Amino acid sequence: MELSTLPSLHFSRSICTAEVRQPGCCGIGSGFATAASRIEPRLGGGAAVLRRASHGYGVGCEFSIPRFVLGSLDHKLGEKLLRRAVRSGASGLRNRREWRCMNAEFGADASNAGSPGSVHFVGIGGAGLSALGLLALRQGWQVSGSDLVWSEEVIRLKEAGARAYVGHSVAQLVPQGSQPPDAVVVSSAVGPGNEEVEAARALNVPIYKRGDWLGKITEGYQLIAVAGTHGKTTTTAMLSVVLRNLGEDITAIVGAQVPQFPDGGSALCGTTRKFVLEADEYDGCFLGVSPHLAVLTNVEWEHVDMFPDEEAVKNMFKKFVLQIKPGGCLVACGDSAGAKSVLGLIEEEQEKDLGSPFPRERRVVTFGLGASDWRAIMLVPNPQGGTDYTVVYKNRPMTRVSLRLPGMYNVLNSLAVIVVMSLLAAEKESDVGAQAKLMKRTAEAAGRALGAFSGVRRRFDFVGSVHGCHIIDDYAHHPTEVRAVLQAARQRYDQQPIWVIFQPHTVSRLAAFLPDFAPAFSAADRVIVTQVYAARNIPTEKVVTGEDLANAIIGPPAVYIPDLDVVVERLSWELAALDKNEMNDRGNIVLLTLGAGDITDVGRRLMQACEVASR
Repeated sequence: MELSTLPSLHFSRSICTAEVRQPGCCGIGSGFATAASRIEPRLGGGAAVLRRASHGYGVGCEFSIPRFVLGSLDHKLGEKLLRRAVRSGASGLRNRREWRCMNAEFGADASNAGSPGSVHFVGIGGAGLSALGLLALRQGWQVSGSDLVWSEEVIRLKEAGARAYVGHSVAQLVPQGSQPPDAVVVSSAVGPGNEEVEAARALNVPIYKRGDWLGKITEGYQLIAVAGTHGKTTTTAMLSVVLRNLGEDITAIVGAQVPQFPDGGSALCGTTRKFVLEADEYDGCFLGVSPHLAVLTNVEWEHVDMFPDEEAVKNMFKKFVLQIKPGGCLVACGDSAGAKSVLGLIEEEQEKDLGSPFPRERRVVTFGLGASDWRAIMLVPNPQGGTDYTVVYKNRPMTRVSLRLPGMYNVLNSLAVIVVMSLLAAEKESDVGAQAKLMKRTAEAAGRALGAFSGVRRRFDFVGSVHGCHIIDDYAHHPTEVRAVLQAARQRYDQQPIWVIFQPHTVSRLAAFLPDFAPAFSAADRVIVTQVYAARNIPTEKVVTGEDLANAIIGPPAVYIPDLDVVVERLSWELAALDKNEMNDRGNIVLLTLGAGDITDVGRRLMQACEVASR
């Protein structure tokens, strides 16, 4: 849409509608006293300007009306707006609070004005923005958005009521016959020069980065933010599911689909003041929020396109911790060297400056397998393929937990949840004795709820079985994550052959971590490396390929097959041959598809190919 054909506003007697006209004036309906009253679009300020000549009021005036008002503005309230403007000399309504006050003052119908408004997401298919889009829909927003390709997330949003598009265009921001949105939220993955963002800027529509939007929508909540280089998605999902199971109607945002959410999505819209958020460090996103309680799972160098080294990552997390509200609490993993280093940075700042922004009234509570306030001890594998362990708080047993999920990292994730639940319960009691009893009861209830937690999409996610092969999909794309998921696979499938298909994620990450990736696959029996999934790449001095990684892997035999289609074709006939000849004497093969890109589709495609070949 050209800027020369912006939406103008046309009034009937009782409702404002929109038409696309040439810029200029449009008459107001017969409800106004004089034809000299008119509404005009304005690029440089609010949504529209209500103008009126001096008839009956002594002077001419101009009054800015935000877009969110126009949907419920009738002629009578229009006259009252003009009277107020002339009487007070005001230039317009600046925000929704003023609009609600005026509605109350004049007794106007606020049923339409009370709705949040409309928001457009640029990059709506990403893990972060898709969850925000779902939450906005459930909160009553009119949601639209665009992304480069159709995806499961975009389809889910469209089915939920969003106006979703593939590709970017000004016409999608302001479709013919509609008004521009009240806000535009932009993904960190969207580069400069995006035409929808530029159009929003020209129309003076507020533009938010994801972190700023999170700060806006979490304001007024008791925010529990889960941060960390690894494990934050699962920990956030666990905490959200446990809180719901214990009767808390929370709001939540998770960076992946959670099967135990009512719709299997990534967002919850609740009625209480509790908001559980997966707080992402990329692009400083989590600096937009101020949590009441924050969890720090671990800290390590990641996102090399954003952070030049580990010190930059630690400093970013330090800034996040300093965002915790006075009287709040930090729950940090005592086993993570990086997390302890962040705590050390804060202590150094306190010693240098007694007026440090992290005063003593903010608590720090640690958890872990080693020396910490809260510990997991007596870990044993259980028949479900997960882990049983005992939780102790300052050497006092609190509860026994039996997890379905394998992996030491899930022990730590679940332990963090028990700590948070116990601390939230303690806030309800001032008596020390009663507080201790309530914390223990809450830890026991949380432990039982964690025993029923079934996991998160793309985190050790069972896809299916075909030709004696169990296929598991995981988001692991960092050396630490690869080692952790292979440890979990060995815990559950100790004697079975484990094959890995690994899709490196970005050249910059592979170049930075190639020496760490080389030994990370040692627990596998076979590795296939594909070409690099090139998302958010930045120039790097060292050009590294998937073939370089395949040649560098220490331990299991590794081969480079760049194309995913070829991988699917090759494995389909290999699995069929093994199944037919009964050569797999170690039991079912376990196939892990690892990576943050479209490797996630390989398991499903492989099952389809095997089924077709066996007909």
